[in-house]
Amino acid sequence: MNLPYGMLEGWGRFPRHETQLLDCPFPEDLAAATLSATSLIARGNGRSYGDAAVGDRVTLLCRGLGRMRAFDPQTGMLTVEAGTLLSDIIESFLPRGWFPPVVPGTKFVTVGGMIASDVHGKNHHRDGGFGDHLASFRLVRADGETVTCSREENPELFFASIGGMGLTGVIAEATFPMKRVETGWILQETTVAPDLKAAIAALDRSGDATYSVAWIDCLARGASLGRSLVYAGEHASRDEMKAMMPEAVLYPDLRQARLGMPVDLPGWALNSLSVKAFNLAYFRAGQRKAGAPHLVHWEPYFFPLDGIRDWNRLYGRRGFVQHQCVVPEDRAEAVLGEIIERFSRSGRGSFLAVLKKLGPASGMMSFPMPGYTLALDLPVTEGVRPLLDQIDRIVVEAGGRLYMAKDARQSRDVFEASNPRLNEFRELRRATGADGRFSSRLATRLGI
Repeated sequence: MNLPYGMLEGWGRFPRHETQLLDCPFPEDLAAATLSATSLIARGNGRSYGDAAVGDRVTLLCRGLGRMRAFDPQTGMLTVEAGTLLSDIIESFLPRGWFPPVVPGTKFVTVGGMIASDVHGKNHHRDGGFGDHLASFRLVRADGETVTCSREENPELFFASIGGMGLTGVIAEATFPMKRVETGWILQETTVAPDLKAAIAALDRSGDATYSVAWIDCLARGASLGRSLVYAGEHASRDEMKAMMPEAVLYPDLRQARLGMPVDLPGWALNSLSVKAFNLAYFRAGQRKAGAPHLVHWEPYFFPLDGIRDWNRLYGRRGFVQHQCVVPEDRAEAVLGEIIERFSRSGRGSFLAVLKKLGPASGMMSFPMPGYTLALDLPVTEGVRPLLDQIDRIVVEAGGRLYMAKDARQSRDVFEASNPRLNEFRELRRATGADGRFSSRLATRLGI
């Protein structure tokens, strides 16, 4: 097979690898494309942060599989091809009063990627991850056969593929329910938490809210360690919106990014002083909005960074890594406090530090567990890897784990120690022939 070569990377732009590229714009060609190569992985829009969507030998480009197949307005059940962008779904259905059951932090992801990563949103504590809402999907297996997977049909493949990072087969299409909303506005209430303990308590108190998340000033130290802005949100009703903003439209349009990063920032631009200044300004702005609930446009509420085109260039040409871990609830305050303290002492603070409460997950290899997840973005520099290796050990010793969709550098030892169903997943891959057909740079690095 004579395929062109290309350099691919994840959203973090680290690491970069050469791979052969195989384009598949039509679903009827997926089986033949799958059988045409070994050691391949499907790739959607390339928004996993590390090397999860870069093939060891071949990368199957599935972004062209973006057609919406069917919608039932009585049940809200939607069927789309796996390369369909979340942004296209929202743009098509929100004006008609429908919204996806779970959305991650960017709308520029494909449905196939959402399944493979079992993405979670600000409502995981209450509603679970995207996999919990799936009705079914069609999967091209290692032998080229396309099968339907659901809780009733091929259930083992269904649960292994949710969070399985594309290593069980190629997802061709999926069916899931949309949910009714009366407006495109979120009613948000902001709580100021002076430290980490208060932030965790505020997230616990907002457990009945549909959405909750905390932004953490990770450079604050001493008595202010972990100070946060905690946001609780609900889809605003028509009456609430009309009472607060009578002139506004019920379903505001998707906003085009007004800012962009045409060039890479120099490596020195994001330093402890600039991040500290940003964090202080952001915290004070949040303080001014604390108290009474107010309305927020759906797009900046769910996807704040999508308002900046190519925002990954903020971290310079060398790229960045995101460290996202989850630790059990009973260890969260002590463990996350130690992690934030280490970042603060190192001066490697992140201007994007997010804390969320998670519930259980259904996928065999899904990231969430009952507890708290902390995500931080860090530029790739000489001292980052040793620091993150230390943090990894703290997470594993606490019974936690790292998110594969964000990972670019965890060790195989850390991965094996923190994923109790890994051997079960490996055995399923062997039994279905997937281990000889589907592989990514991430899978090879972690020994999956």
